[in-house]
Amino acid sequence: MEYRIEDLTKEEAEYIGEKINEIVPREVDADEEEFVLKIENETGEIIGGCVATAYEYHWLRVLLDDLWVDERYRHHGIGSMILHEVERIAREKGCRVVTLGTASYMARPFYEKHGYTVFTTLKKPNGYISYSLVKYLEKDTPEYVPTDNSGSRFKVSLGNDDDAEVILNGLDAYSEAYEQECENVRFYKKYADKDGRFAAGVIADVDKGETGFVEALFVEEPLRFHGLGTYLLKEAEKFAKENGASMVMTNAGDWNVAFFKKNGYLLRGELKDVPRGHNCYELYKMI
Repeated sequence: MEYRIEDLTKEEAEYIGEKINEIVPREVDADEEEFVLKIENETGEIIGGCVATAYEYHWLRVLLDDLWVDERYRHHGIGSMILHEVERIAREKGCRVVTLGTASYMARPFYEKHGYTVFTTLKKPNGYISYSLVKYLEKDTPEYVPTDNSGSRFKVSLGNDDDAEVILNGLDAYSEAYEQECENVRFYKKYADKDGRFAAGVIADVDKGETGFVEALFVEEPLRFHGLGTYLLKEAEKFAKENGASMVMTNAGDWNVAFFKKNGYLLRGELKDVPRGHNCYELYKMI
């Protein structure tokens, strides 16, 4: 059967997400939920905060881009207050794990003091090293108490979308001193048969001149093992290379990691027992 490559529609992109959610093992049926935490000073100015997401696998991930403390208020325990509150909420939601990312110019030692351990390391094309860290909340890890806890005069509270924008802008301003912001371009493609029916699809993005990331790849079950997934993956890699990326990254689980390994992807690191009874992996490929 002949196939042609076309743009994904919004509905088809949502369909891919739904089908992947059916495949991925989960511990419970729970929706994805994002929340914002903030700390304000005496005048109501936001001086720190984070944005975190509780995923349907029932583990909590705090992304690197989402935890920030104003430079004027660092080293007073404010970051610790935010992290402790994230972990409290995680436990309240029944989550077992908190994962996050950081870079060599950022806060790896801070997280390690709080019981986080590195599970992936990767040197980026710009020379900096990125790390992924994890903390298993079921383990009896002593709580870190900062030497200077003067920031405790402020309180952590829930924020909204406007607060999240302030937090992200603060972190972006800090990161600009180390990494140049890249234009991000999206790659939403599918294979359709001669009648226009969806056969397979891929969702990816590229930071121009930096790195590509494959977010989702799905092939209809009756059409698997005929090379459609490999062809789409190569198209995404080609798109990344055309936009100046030297590397493509992705996440996989023990249920699909063999596919990416077969296509030349190398393990960046392994996250064990997430979701429970399974392992997750971060992978990369130089292009």
